[in-house]
Amino acid sequence: MGGLTQPTLGADERETNWRAIGIAVGVVVAIVAILFLISRTEQKPPANPHPYSANVKFSDLKMSAAENFVGATVSYVDGTVTNSGNQTVSHAVVEVTFKDSMGQLAQRETVALRVLQTSGPYPEAVDLNVSPLGAGQSKPFRLIFESISGQWNHEYPELKVTDVTVK
Repeated sequence: MGGLTQPTLGADERETNWRAIGIAVGVVVAIVAILFLISRTEQKPPANPHPYSANVKFSDLKMSAAENFVGATVSYVDGTVTNSGNQTVSHAVVEVTFKDSMGQLAQRETVALRVLQTSGPYPEAVDLNVSPLGAGQSKPFRLIFESISGQWNHEYPELKVTDVTVK
């Protein structure tokens, strides 16, 4: 007959339940706050490009893609780079911006500029410190991308020289 009556919770048990619920809510709020702070990215002010970067010009852009030995697609941006200044460029960094169908940023990559050397059986992309770009000189170049965002609109990306080393 003891099964017909429900045991009642004492004041200590009710207080323990509210305390556990309060702790759980506090932990959840703390985790959400930490995730919010981690995911928030600080906007860096745009770095001023090297003054000589205005002398490095791109033309004759072409894009292509190929499958590598693993089966992944590798994308290439080829073209001609011209040094219209009076110094030799021994290194350059290019910011490549891919846009989506609405003209907004889909992906931004920063890569070293590589020129094509055709001395072997096939063209090889080498850094400018191996084959510097002299004053008034033009050379073919290639930028290589292992992956590009699926949101990309498949138009030519924007190329902007952000850093240059001159001799």
